[in-house]
Amino acid sequence: MNKKEIMIFGLSSNQNLTKKICEILEVQQSQVTTSKFLDGEMIVQSLDSVRGQEIYIIQSTNQPVNDNLMELLIAVDAFKRASAARINIVIPYFGYARQDRKARGRQPITSRLVANLIETAGVHRVITVDLHSAQIMGFFNIPIDNFSTAQIVASEIIDTIISEKLNPKNCILVSPDYGGLTRVHGVAKYTGNITNGIAVIAKRRPEPNKAEVEFILGDVKDKTCFIIDDMIDTGGTIIKGAEALKEQGAKEIYIIACHGLFNGEAVSKMDKVISDGTIKRVVVTDTIEIPEEKKFKTLKMISVSNLLARMIKNSYEESSLTGVYNDEQNEIVKRVEKYLKEFKK
Repeated sequence: MNKKEIMIFGLSSNQNLTKKICEILEVQQSQVTTSKFLDGEMIVQSLDSVRGQEIYIIQSTNQPVNDNLMELLIAVDAFKRASAARINIVIPYFGYARQDRKARGRQPITSRLVANLIETAGVHRVITVDLHSAQIMGFFNIPIDNFSTAQIVASEIIDTIISEKLNPKNCILVSPDYGGLTRVHGVAKYTGNITNGIAVIAKRRPEPNKAEVEFILGDVKDKTCFIIDDMIDTGGTIIKGAEALKEQGAKEIYIIACHGLFNGEAVSKMDKVISDGTIKRVVVTDTIEIPEEKKFKTLKMISVSNLLARMIKNSYEESSLTGVYNDEQNEIVKRVEKYLKEFKK
């Protein structure tokens, strides 16, 4: 990788993640300033020349969603007008992804609108992490890579089982709904025999951010359950699922999600169910920077920086991205086999 021809910029929402990625790639982070007029208008300007350069902009569009989205679009426009050769954007958390279809009459498909805005701004490639809905990739007419955190999640589960010396026969993966089964199967491919089966929480959503658990498909009695989801917003849905698992006799419950939004009363809700023993630990990635006021006891952060750094490197070198997953899978398989042999002893 020619480090003189690649520039990595981190905007307001992902400064810490950008710093980690640059350290892994041994690339100096390029500097950009974002200023606001008194009426809220933004202006984004690079402090370095970008003429003829390969640009990577890292920005999640989490809260404040509209500010972060506009900052990203304005930055792209600034780099395009400054004659950057290629503009790639890395969106670890893609806001508006939940609006991927018309669930009711007279509703927008906002994720398609955001895709159109990104293309019109002048982006050449989009990189995302665990899109809420994979069909959003079809909204883009430019290359888009949606990377899965299945290996990262699987590694966390394996580490937990090994450190806690859990019996693999009593460890089960849980999908919080039918829609999440594909995600859980992706994790199960890596955990292999260190976990024993999959359970599904059947629920219905009468309205956004509200859910009602109908039943649980699978035997969770006396099991250590690992609930795997793509995001935690207000926490209400996943907490109800955890409570339903407890009612069915689950021994311990871990929640692992890619994106930790923790909006509304999520923190107080999490504190309560952790204190009363319903949930043992909550794990999220650093696709979203979590401020101190949104952190709570037992919350654990795991990083996607290695994944994104390797994907950026391979993308720049135009080499296979699949190889990144294959290399990590071999390491995971060795750890699982080693633990299973030791456990049987």
